[in-house]
Amino acid sequence: MNSPTPPRCPFHAPAATSQSHQASGAWPPGPHAGLTGWRLLRRMSHNLLDALSSWKQEFGTVVHLRLWPEHQIVVTDPELVRELLITHHEALVRWERGINIFAQLHGHSVLIAEGKAWQDKRHALQPGFARKPVHAFVPAITAAAGQAFARWPQAEQHWPIECELTSLAMDVIVRMVFSGEIGADARSAEHAVHLLSVAANGEFYWPVSWPNWVPWKRAKRQALATLQTLINKQVQTRLQMPQAAWPDDLLSNLLQLHLQDKKAWPLQAVHDECMTIFLAGHETVAATLNWWSWCMAANPDAQTKAREEVRLVLSGRPPTVESLSNLPYLTQTLQETLRLYPAAPVLISRRTTKAISLGPWQLPERTMVMVPVQLMHHDPAYFPEPLAFRPERFERDANAAPRGAYLPFGAGPRVCLGQNLAMMEMTVIAAMLLQRFELQVPQGMAAPEPVLNVTLRPRQSLCLQLAAHG
Repeated sequence: MNSPTPPRCPFHAPAATSQSHQASGAWPPGPHAGLTGWRLLRRMSHNLLDALSSWKQEFGTVVHLRLWPEHQIVVTDPELVRELLITHHEALVRWERGINIFAQLHGHSVLIAEGKAWQDKRHALQPGFARKPVHAFVPAITAAAGQAFARWPQAEQHWPIECELTSLAMDVIVRMVFSGEIGADARSAEHAVHLLSVAANGEFYWPVSWPNWVPWKRAKRQALATLQTLINKQVQTRLQMPQAAWPDDLLSNLLQLHLQDKKAWPLQAVHDECMTIFLAGHETVAATLNWWSWCMAANPDAQTKAREEVRLVLSGRPPTVESLSNLPYLTQTLQETLRLYPAAPVLISRRTTKAISLGPWQLPERTMVMVPVQLMHHDPAYFPEPLAFRPERFERDANAAPRGAYLPFGAGPRVCLGQNLAMMEMTVIAAMLLQRFELQVPQGMAAPEPVLNVTLRPRQSLCLQLAAHG
């Protein structure tokens, strides 16, 4: 563990000098901030993960960034990350600026809410993501994947696999939430999500945002309208049906909450949760399957091994709930993909609501804390040869990384609500893809460059060489 830096931080407000670490005059080590620290912020805005990785190498697993008017701590020590997210979860709220940006699209959903409002929403939504309801979605997933793959060509040199897998993930979540199909709305929704992700990522680095009505935000307004219309159409269509005819899906569950308590669950709350489930429910899956397809194409031996496992277990049949547990190697390829390319490589920053102890450090109230999980995923201390694709890391008898070093879905009470659904969906789709196709890297293609815009995607939309198998 790094030793405290001796000089007192010259920026800290005098009122907080009673905190114990200020009394000893120490923050964790970190880069020189200059007068405001905004040059550090500028570097982060250009490439956040690269900047954080560089500072981790120089200063260690707990780094102090002075970004006036904030003190930010970057934590990549697995034990301290678990201490932060689990032990101290009640003393944390998510970064207000980031949440306000997300709220423009998500409203006041479970993603946005804090305190008792969050607890009530999480408690109400949890049953829909329990094991039995999740398993009931397998037929919908296989139906969506089967229809999608039937439209794919038998051979293609540059198949737009990222767009196709994103459309498939959207179709799956629409079937789960609304018992419908995404259809022709997929491309416009995909474009809207990408545009809003890029816009949100840019706004994170500004203290305030221009209102959305300004002329130069026309594209953002249109993207917001596209997604709002998509959700509104589904909710209104359901409300026009006799209640006895409502299908057993997530929207019906939310509308039942509305009918039981319209004050706690107004229609706007139903809309907000549908939006969050749609966005979070497809984006993690789409991003991960996209990177998985690259890993399979770039590692043909692993692809062959996974395909052979699928062949032996499924014998050409669609996956079932019972068969998924018999695909350990395929699951490991997805776990390794999530290690290399976590869909959310940096968790939403937290702010302390009171002074806390984090390992040897005393952090005062209102300290900002960031957890870049990808830096732990790529740390050779926890994962030897960290940039190599080695699914065997996740074998049951393999040398396990310390708890907290692998957090593709976060940790603590705010762990991703749909993580089990996401893993099941990805396994089903990956198995069905390998049953039908072989993925190859097009001749002369370089490895895609990951870019963080809320989630991790390639800078250029991924295209792979596609060939029919079997």
